Amino acid sequence: MAGHDHHERGGEELTRAAQAQLEQSGEQWTQMRESVFTALAGFSRPASAYDIAEAVSLAQDRRVAANSVYRILDLFVGNNLARRVESENAYVANTHPNCRHDCIFLVCDGCGTTTHLDNDRITAAVRTAATDAGFTPERPVIEVRGRCAACSAAASN
Repeated sequence: MAGHDHHERGGEELTRAAQAQLEQSGEQWTQMRESVFTALAGFSRPASAYDIAEAVSLAQDRRVAANSVYRILDLFVGNNLARRVESENAYVANTHPNCRHDCIFLVCDGCGTTTHLDNDRITAAVRTAATDAGFTPERPVIEVRGRCAACSAAASN
């Protein structure tokens, strides 16, 4: 699986792919779930449940509770529609919901930009190391904190 090509989606194509993935798992694609997914996919950086609740509230002109958003995000993570950036307690939309990967996130401490990498060779090695230690890995989380190219360049000037 390492290095395989998968199509990363955006906009309406991403929403349709997310809907198809969720329905294929036996779940319903409700108006609220679509609103949460659309809001999540609209952020250029990881978004908290509160960020998403605010965006949905503004779009629907009614208050949406963060607790409701958290439940939907948990469903999305469980069905590969979103990924959780643990160190930020935030979420990003999975741009290829039909592909299963363990994620590697590069998190910039300067601007907050988070880049998602798929490298099955590295994540397989992490799973193997965990298994060799007698541990059953369920969801490896790999996050690398540092500075993106833009922030590194700005710091050196």
